[in-house]
Amino acid sequence: MWRSILEPFSDSPSQQRVVRFLLENGFGISDAGRVVVNGIEVSATAIARVVGVDRRVVDTTVKRILGMEEIRRTFAHLRVTPDLTNVAKNLGLSVITILPKNAGDKNIVASAVAVLAAHDLPLRQIFVTDPYIVESPRLVIIIDGIIPATAIEELRALPAVESIIL
Repeated sequence: MWRSILEPFSDSPSQQRVVRFLLENGFGISDAGRVVVNGIEVSATAIARVVGVDRRVVDTTVKRILGMEEIRRTFAHLRVTPDLTNVAKNLGLSVITILPKNAGDKNIVASAVAVLAAHDLPLRQIFVTDPYIVESPRLVIIIDGIIPATAIEELRALPAVESIIL
């Protein structure tokens, strides 16, 4: 699916970087041709600075997106969800990041959640980075409280797990 969004921009690596940035961050495009985050406009200049392109590249990319009905509909509905990873410690939460052997394995999330449920751990957030958008896909699970060592060892032993970051 993401490839079908990125493919039309393969003729312009800089525009493709802009599209990838927008997707990775859940930035949408308004009908007025503005980049938005949950309805709040973000300047093309700010995006250009982060992506490392000229502001006009961002503007041109947005115009191209608006001109492609299917892609426009996708960007019209993107939303951002808070990621508690960087503030988890302050909130008394634990974060476990699982790097998969194969991001296409369909059992990664189910098997990890089963281990945590068996330890009666309350889950606050789970998110998986899309292997078609990011270079190093991962499963991030945020848990209320401390993850017991036995749960960590059981997660490490799962066949789909390459490594774990605590």
